[in-house]
Amino acid sequence: MRPIRAYRRCRFHSQPVYGTGTSGQAGNRRATGADPVVTSDQRRRQLAREKYARQQERREERRRKAKQRNIVVAASLAVVLAAGGAVYASVALTDDKKGSDAAAGDTPTTAAPTPSQSESAAPEPKMAVDAKASYTMSLKTNEGVVAIAMDAAKTPRTVNSFHHLAAKKYFDGSKCHRLTTDGIFVLQCGDPTGQGTGGPGYNIPDENLDALGKAGADGKVTYPAGTVAMANTGQPGTGGSQFFLVYKDSKLPPSYTPFGKMDAAGLQAVKDVAAAGGVDGASDGAPKKPVTIEKATVAKK
Repeated sequence: MRPIRAYRRCRFHSQPVYGTGTSGQAGNRRATGADPVVTSDQRRRQLAREKYARQQERREERRRKAKQRNIVVAASLAVVLAAGGAVYASVALTDDKKGSDAAAGDTPTTAAPTPSQSESAAPEPKMAVDAKASYTMSLKTNEGVVAIAMDAAKTPRTVNSFHHLAAKKYFDGSKCHRLTTDGIFVLQCGDPTGQGTGGPGYNIPDENLDALGKAGADGKVTYPAGTVAMANTGQPGTGGSQFFLVYKDSKLPPSYTPFGKMDAAGLQAVKDVAAAGGVDGASDGAPKKPVTIEKATVAKK
């Protein structure tokens, strides 16, 4: 803001004065440098000009401050959105025990709640599979059969859990409730409620997490197309019954037990479901083409 100058009387430069001199002769004479008389009218105009100048300066100052505030608010909002985006993208692929809404990002996912007490109260099923053998899980769906090769040597407790649940017909009649088509590319299944909130009442530990190599600078590894892996709550050792079928290479943190591999026909069936997209065009949500597991079986090779 420019300083407000005090009013002062100004000397005029010498100006010609037209009139009659003291001798009565017509002619010109120059001012001698004496201060001119400032009329009240001139004084009011001068004060009005100064007042107007001050008002304009104040208005300009207010505009400048408002602009600065807008810049600060915009910058702050950008930081918040960037931070929110980073958190959003890092949430784990989960089985949503409390029915939280789905989120999206580089790793689209439902929110990751803490498992309820009822889920950790039931004991893990006793080991009933041969840890040295290979098993095949067959998912007969309305879109075709998906055969999944499982290695009990690398994921014994995961294979044992699926063996137990399939024998109990746990998966029969359940829907694959979630399809993601952006960021990661998976079809998520294994919840009898069809909402992403169900589980078997027990948890199993993570296994085989180093199978896909060392994580890159972004903390992720590639889950290749055809991989079948466990969903979890975002915390270690919280696998239950939900799993996901990877139909296209997907970058994820190495936090999800890779326990199986789809056969070519099964992978193609999942790709066909993905090609139809999600309900209402959503990139993370129920598949537009419903998928129901009509029957699940696990057999030793």
